[in-house]
Amino acid sequence: MRKVGTVVRGIRTPIIRENANLEDIVVNSLIEASKEENFEFRDRDIVAITEAVVGISEGNYVTVDQIVEDIHSKFDSRHLGLVFPILSRNRFSIILKSFARSMDKITMLLSFPSDEVGNGILDEEQFEKSSFDLGSVITEDEYMKNFGTFVHPFTGINMIKFYKELIESENCEAEFILSNDPTEILNYTKDVINCDIHTRFKTKKRLEEMGAHVYGMYEIMTSSINGSGYNEKYGLLGSNKSTEERLKLFPRTGQTLVENIQKKLKDATGKTIEVMVYGDGAFKDPVGKIWELADPVVSPAYTSGLEGTPNEIKLKFVSDNKLADVSGDDLERAMREEIRNKAKELKGQMITQGTTPRRYTDLIGSLCDLTSGSGDKGTPVVFIQGYFDNLADE
Repeated sequence: MRKVGTVVRGIRTPIIRENANLEDIVVNSLIEASKEENFEFRDRDIVAITEAVVGISEGNYVTVDQIVEDIHSKFDSRHLGLVFPILSRNRFSIILKSFARSMDKITMLLSFPSDEVGNGILDEEQFEKSSFDLGSVITEDEYMKNFGTFVHPFTGINMIKFYKELIESENCEAEFILSNDPTEILNYTKDVINCDIHTRFKTKKRLEEMGAHVYGMYEIMTSSINGSGYNEKYGLLGSNKSTEERLKLFPRTGQTLVENIQKKLKDATGKTIEVMVYGDGAFKDPVGKIWELADPVVSPAYTSGLEGTPNEIKLKFVSDNKLADVSGDDLERAMREEIRNKAKELKGQMITQGTTPRRYTDLIGSLCDLTSGSGDKGTPVVFIQGYFDNLADE
């Protein structure tokens, strides 16, 4: 029995710029790492590439003014309502700059006590002592009077003040309301962009049913404008700030990339290695209460071997129950036999309680995001071995 299970390695690559041959960079970096660390490639190993370098290498960028042109093509009026944007300088500030530059007035409707990924907009203890509840509509003046001293515990910034200053810097009037009902925006304007990520289709449908002229943020920049980047499926969702005038969009050529890398690795190693592109992991910070997933999906592209969910038994449950009277080497042998003979579909059975039947791509993407980090580790590629192994494997 092998004594080592899953092994995860961050793989360093050269700095990746626009038009880089990312396929060759990934393959060559893996081969070099295998020689340096003396590991061998195996079937069902996994290679994951962060979406950031995929978008960079394909040159999938868009400027503020290109977004402005798209907004003008969609709205005739110059008073725009924004519903449920997340509170993020990296994710939303340049998008907001684009919206403000295209309009004379922005009315922004924010959810509370936090945005959809957990960024707080007010002090929850103060909120519980106030006269407001989750069904309230809180005006900007009421917010500033009751909660205006709140700053985000990680950034030290009050995001309403930050967004207001950003909008006004584009000679656009700014207005804020807090409500958990997206249709409240229609008391201010009928022209709306719903900016939420994971509830975007539901929110847009509700607004349309109430007569709004509405686009989802996923419907902005879905085609090229004056040579810009674009993303047909996600639009501006999943984008990140590049400069004060430019955004990097979510990758659009990821599926071709992963399939080509898989083929090149097969040619180089003789092994069938699974490949995926990953963005934010799907996990929640226990201190800041922030749910990491600000991308529309964890993995926008992956090879077919990463389809599906784990089908695992809970070793502790089997050990404490069915094998409670077995010990030592007999217990090891009996447990391996239980794993070998498990049903092909365990969903709903008691023997699985406490396991994590999430999609492989969500689990692996979260593992990769934690491994590579978002700062200066310099490992935009993650290599995983033994992920699909279990105790019964020799």
